[in-house]
Amino acid sequence: MESASSKRILIIDDNEAVLRMLEKWFKEYHYQIFCAQDGLTGLSLVRQLKPDCVILDLMLPGMDGHRVCRMIKFDKRLHHIPVLILTSRMGPEEEALAKQCGADAFINKGTKIERIVNEVRKLMGEEPQPPS
Repeated sequence: MESASSKRILIIDDNEAVLRMLEKWFKEYHYQIFCAQDGLTGLSLVRQLKPDCVILDLMLPGMDGHRVCRMIKFDKRLHHIPVLILTSRMGPEEEALAKQCGADAFINKGTKIERIVNEVRKLMGEEPQPPS
């Protein structure tokens, strides 16, 4: 089984503060972190890096998160990559649309970071960390 340090996570979010917070937390868990601040750059990085997981915001410049997710999930070379939608746009309609696009998980940005980390670990087939 791969160690956490060999696992690569791509975070696609246009909010610099959110990017840096997630980057900091996931680096503490020894993951390799890559970041993009718009949908087109994010999709390009997914194709280039083939990360172990993508954390994706919905409201992005250029190409929104729904379209990025669809492009990942309908590409035979990428569809196996788990996509976690992390958004402040919560609601049953948003969650249903995310699932239609192929998202593997849907979480509110206000969620505690430990839960986000555990969801990502689960998506990558790793054991969740016990709460601290």
